[in-house]
Amino acid sequence: MLARTNALKAPCELRPSSRESRLPRENLGKRNLNQIDHLFKAVRAITHPCMLHSSGVSLDTTDAVALASERSEEAKATAADGRSLTLECCNADTVREPDRRRPLVNSPYSRLSRDKLSSSHLQGRDTSKMSFQHFIGIDVSKAKLDLAFDEQATTTVVPNDPKGIDELVDLLPEAKSCLIVIEATGNYERPLAVRLVEAGHVVSVVNPRQVRDFAKAIGQLAKTDKIDARIIALFGKLTRPRAVAKTKQLQGELDQLVTRRRQLIGTRTAEKNRQGQAVSGAVCKSIQRVLDAINNDIKEIDREIQKLVQSDDDWKHRAELLGTMPGIGDVTSATIIAELPELGDLNRREIASLVGLAPFNRDSGQMRGKRSIFGGRGSVRSALYMAALSARRYNPAIAAFSKRLTEQGKPPKVVITACMRKILITLNTMVKTNTTWENPQNA
Repeated sequence: MLARTNALKAPCELRPSSRESRLPRENLGKRNLNQIDHLFKAVRAITHPCMLHSSGVSLDTTDAVALASERSEEAKATAADGRSLTLECCNADTVREPDRRRPLVNSPYSRLSRDKLSSSHLQGRDTSKMSFQHFIGIDVSKAKLDLAFDEQATTTVVPNDPKGIDELVDLLPEAKSCLIVIEATGNYERPLAVRLVEAGHVVSVVNPRQVRDFAKAIGQLAKTDKIDARIIALFGKLTRPRAVAKTKQLQGELDQLVTRRRQLIGTRTAEKNRQGQAVSGAVCKSIQRVLDAINNDIKEIDREIQKLVQSDDDWKHRAELLGTMPGIGDVTSATIIAELPELGDLNRREIASLVGLAPFNRDSGQMRGKRSIFGGRGSVRSALYMAALSARRYNPAIAAFSKRLTEQGKPPKVVITACMRKILITLNTMVKTNTTWENPQNA
């Protein structure tokens, strides 16, 4: 039974210590085993609805969570040799003695201290303290939408088109009475998310990798659209992901223009590589015609981006503010405006983690792994990389910072990553305080 409960990762984890896990089963006591069995069946019923009729367990996980909390308070069964076996729930309140090797506060890059999910959508309200009557999961695909209410076994399927989205909105409860969780699915979810936010619903767009890891953690290995919808609903109920904020009407158009420019740059690079290997005159002419067309398209998109930025007073002011820092050009500022609207709203640790410039630990026991960055918004990181190359030459503050790290023997990639992070934090402070860039050496 202990091995059985150790496999459960949500809503709480019951873990005996390594010394206590060798105690025989009968030392746990009949009452404790009954409670553990009830908790296991409750979570099992969510992931395997076909077992409901045979087990007679309700889908409501509230009882299971309350049982785990009660169990963590009173779970002490005395063993034959006088030792006590304690099953602790994953809660900070159950910690009796702090670890001297760890800081007194949570690391800004740890899961415990992170209250925002990194997604391609603008992060909005915190849902952890909001009250909801229902939790709805929607699995998004190109052709259809699978809707699940509160992890119920039955799901509703509607087409993923404007008519189907309107039908789905009519099926939903009253606005703000439910938390709707959607997986990010290659922008197929964007029209649905925009429509739901416009209707006044609280919507969270989450990383599909996190939902899949959550499903594996609770023992749900099977994967279908209906199962995914129920798992997404359960994920939203237990984790309370942060809701997306309502963005400007022109935000989607600016995102598409910046993305299209990045695609054309990649295609131009590929064509130039082919041109360098071509020996046939006809092939070289064909490649050159393609390159000329791509260059014209890039120039046209650049004009459309600048026209769109200048049409909005907030974007125009932000572009002028970012442009005062040496190394930040029109392309970088447009990319940041389009794909990092949270700039200025987060602190330096949060904005670095959101972009993917925060170094994460990789330690285990005596092993001290290499710190490295992970995740985040790659498109913003690519723009900051090019800006850092320019700033190392023309920005006095970044140049001095880069020189100091190089003299300390830091690897070149570490130096450039540190410069990217410093540029990002500086831009975040500039936007937050509404101040232009000033050379610290002249201050």
